[in-house]
Parts: sequence; C-alpha cells; structure tokens
Amino acid sequence: MKNQNPLLRFFLPSLIAATLMAAVIAPITAHAVPGDLYVGTFDPNTGGVIVQITPGGTQSTFASAPGEQLNGVAFDKSSNLFVGANNLSVGGATILKYTPGGTQSTFATGLSFPRALAFNSAGNLFVADVNDGAIFKYTPGGIQSTFASGLSQPSGLAFDGAGNLFVAGGGGSGTILKFTPGGTESTFATGLTEPRGLAFDSAGNLFEADKTSGNIYEFTPGGVRSTFATGLFQPIGLAFNSAGDLFEADVGSGNIFEFTPGGVRSTFATGLNGPAWLAFGPARASVPDSGATIMLLGAALGVLGATRRFVMS
Repeated sequence: MKNQNPLLRFFLPSLIAATLMAAVIAPITAHAVPGDLYVGTFDPNTGGVIVQITPGGTQSTFASAPGEQLNGVAFDKSSNLFVGANNLSVGGATILKYTPGGTQSTFATGLSFPRALAFNSAGNLFVADVNDGAIFKYTPGGIQSTFASGLSQPSGLAFDGAGNLFVAGGGGSGTILKFTPGGTESTFATGLTEPRGLAFDSAGNLFEADKTSGNIYEFTPGGVRSTFATGLFQPIGLAFNSAGDLFEADVGSGNIFEFTPGGVRSTFATGLNGPAWLAFGPARASVPDSGATIMLLGAALGVLGATRRFVMS
C-alpha cells in the first residue's frame, strides 16, 4: 500500500466534518405558508371550521371542530394555531391547539367564554374571557395566571410594539383599555359602540372593528381617532398582512374585506359561514427535512468513500 498523500491527510478530518454538517443542517420543508389567512367560522348546524385562504383567494378547510363555536385565533412563533372554542352542547370552553399539519389537542380548559387571543413577544398567550371579565395569561407550557380582572366583557386583544396590551371592552363599556407589561391599567379610548377586533399597523396605529356601528376606527399612538371605513355588516376580526393591507371579517355578510393603507376596499373572500376572527400564518423556523437529510447523508458517505480511495492510492 502506498503512503497517504500528506496534504489530503491534513484536510480529510475537515472534509468529513463539513460534509456531515451540511447533511445534518440541510433544509428544509416549511410547514406553514407565509401569507395564508386563517379564519374561524361558525355554522349553527355543524359547528366551527377554520378556513385557510391563500393570497390568491383559494379556500380550503384547515380544521373542523364539530359542536364548537370558534372565537379568537392566534399563531405562536412555531406556527401552531390557537383557537378559543365554546362547546354548544355540554357547555364550558377550551383553548384548542393545532399543529401546522392540523393535528388538534387541548391546550387549556376551565374557561367560560374565550373571545379573543393574542401572543406577546415572549411567547405567552393572553386570553380575553368575556363572561369572566378577565384576561388570563398562559406560559408556553400551559401554566395559567390572571393578568387582569373586573373588566366589562373584554372582546378584543392586541399588543403594540412596546409590549403594551390593548383590550377592547365590548358589551356596553365602549372603551379600549391599555395595560403595561406589568399590568398597570389606563383608558386609551372611550365613546365606542361595541368594540371587537383590534390590530396594529407597522406605524403603531391601532385599528378597531366597531361591530354595532359597522365602522373601523383608526387611532394614532396618542389616541386621536379617525374613521377608516364605514358601511360594514358587523365587523369583528382584523389582521394586517405583510404588505400593510388590513383584512376584516364581516360576520354579517359572510365576507372578508381587504383595505389598502389608503382605505380602498375590495372583497377578498365570500360565502363564509359567520367569519369572526382571523390571523395570518407566520413563517416557521426552518427544520431539517428527514428525506433531504437522508439523501445528503448518503451523498456524504459517497464523497468520503471516494476521498478515502484517492488518499490511499
């Protein structure tokens, strides 16, 4: 057997490490499509359905929850979808969790009527329980605590960029409350009819769906109000896409309307059963795809074998 080539003997360990590393970290199959809109709908005869709508408007069923009235919807950072569900036959309410593939599990129980959901930047889930008049906080592991209580039918939630939680008070209070991360409460806006969905744009302006009046109001960070849209039929859910367009769930008409930043309205989706709450699916952190990893490991072994034959020749 001939002596090994000294140069290749020197680089062989690095070649092995680099090849195997490439095989392990090579991606990547995304499990959620960025930009798809997820809408919680409700049919009194069948129950709740989460409808997934592509940016082009194609509708499909992401998940069904027979016998459940679905309310707030929110995604965590791993693209798991959380939904407030009220059981219409036996009573009680839960928070359901759906993996990106649609597998359902129960995240929390013992609620009264969870109407709105929102995640803070730390990954904690906040739930507005309209009947209990409380905001509950859940760690990623599901540990519950009470963030705020004694509220008048809290019906909408949204976090601003500084981590302050804004709460729409439905049921006659006509207010939007603001809570600092530490829980200090103040009144942000008053004089509304029946505030429901809340959403912030990229500039920090707050948009509010006023169900009874059929309007969407815009508030500057300082609280100055203007009317963004009128003539809607029971608007509830609001969400912004990555382009800055505002989407509104119009429960009375069964439509999803899209508004440009300038307020121009178009119809994004029709024919839905009671669309109430909505959220855009976020991009999920890349994870190794098992098939790609196996193929690259095979290629790595082939490269190593060829290198070894060359070095030993």
